[in-house]
Amino acid sequence: MRKASEVIVEARAALAGLPKEGLGEERSSRWRGQRIVRVGAAWHLGVLLLTDGQALATGEVLRAADPGRRGYTAESARARAARRELALRGGFAQGEVVHVGWSVIDVAAVDAGGSSGPLTVLDGVTSVRWSSVGGYVPLETYLSERIELLRGSAP
Repeated sequence: MRKASEVIVEARAALAGLPKEGLGEERSSRWRGQRIVRVGAAWHLGVLLLTDGQALATGEVLRAADPGRRGYTAESARARAARRELALRGGFAQGEVVHVGWSVIDVAAVDAGGSSGPLTVLDGVTSVRWSSVGGYVPLETYLSERIELLRGSAP
């Protein structure tokens, strides 16, 4: 069985030079109000985010933007526009992709045969659940496909 940590190290090497996206966290203060601030950057690979030192499970994905003066037919659209504005207020550039609500994956637990986030070991194969309703696929195959997609979309 190839350990998750080995597969992730190889993936990071393959990702070298490809663009990363911003990682954000919500912050609130008396002086600056509520905002989403930059706390790092990661490669976005579907349900996974890889930083230089961690593997993360993807949460909410936003694009920083000014909400402008638009009419909204749904309250959810208004709330999403407000979230995009929080990222802009927190220092992200207009149009920049921001990941919020991500969680750290315990790769050591997966290497030991357990589960963490979307990663688990099934029948001796480190696997990833690629959607909440989807099945599991081998992590190595999943990352290989996602890296190829990222290479194809890189400027």
